[in-house]
Amino acid sequence: MAEKAVFYHAGCTVCVDAEQRFVGALDPARYSVETVHLGLASERVAEARNAGVKSVPALVIGDAVYHINHGADLSVLG
Repeated sequence: MAEKAVFYHAGCTVCVDAEQRFVGALDPARYSVETVHLGLASERVAEARNAGVKSVPALVIGDAVYHINHGADLSVLG
């Protein structure tokens, strides 16, 4: 069974590049990735914050949060 991963982003150029480079490189046999655009799904900002996300783009796998570069602080998204 694939492990769930969530990629949070805000649609900025840094986020789009990170999605293409990192999310696309994950083995779909190992990871089931959900992509969440926080600019369009602001109701999920609290979920991202509770998972430990401080800025986007960020990839959450289990309890681990991987902040990739720096596109936007979560605080400006909601």
